[in-house]
Amino acid sequence: MKSVVVLTSVILASGLLTVNTNKPVNSAPVSTSFKRTSAAPEGAVSITIDKSDYELSVYDEKGWYATYPVVFGNNSLEDKKMEGDNNTPEGSFKIISKRVHEKWYRFMAIDYPTKESWDKFKARKQRGEIPANASIGGAIGIHGTYPHEDFVIDKFKNWTMGCISMKKDHVLEIYGFTGVGTKVTIRK
Repeated sequence: MKSVVVLTSVILASGLLTVNTNKPVNSAPVSTSFKRTSAAPEGAVSITIDKSDYELSVYDEKGWYATYPVVFGNNSLEDKKMEGDNNTPEGSFKIISKRVHEKWYRFMAIDYPTKESWDKFKARKQRGEIPANASIGGAIGIHGTYPHEDFVIDKFKNWTMGCISMKKDHVLEIYGFTGVGTKVTIRK
């Protein structure tokens, strides 16, 4: 009787194991970029960053050009309320400067805080959502990851202090075709 139970257990276990052999062991999403073409974008470009989808999309005169995976400040994906909250701001911005960065390969600063950002900040203070002595913050931009840490993008691991982070190759690519004044929209 004992050998029948053991044999039945072995048969059932092996059957159950083979049922799942076609499924990947790690079914975590993989971050990849998508492009319309391998050619450079045509004319002026604009950038739309969708925090809910962890994507930065580039548009040119023909429309959609490319989409890249990105990560942000913290996991709440809330709008930036004040300095130190590690949230990524939402709204309409533009690139105000570009530079080579010693840690993150490239840095494209956006004009946060804008008038819209200040209006939201002041309203939050009036409603008591943030401390009266809070500061709005600044120094927000689009940049790469630390050297050899592109995996944080693949794992959608938010780690910045409110910036938008991309893989090294991706930030090098968009740095080459975006100029100061490029429009950047960040939304949830």
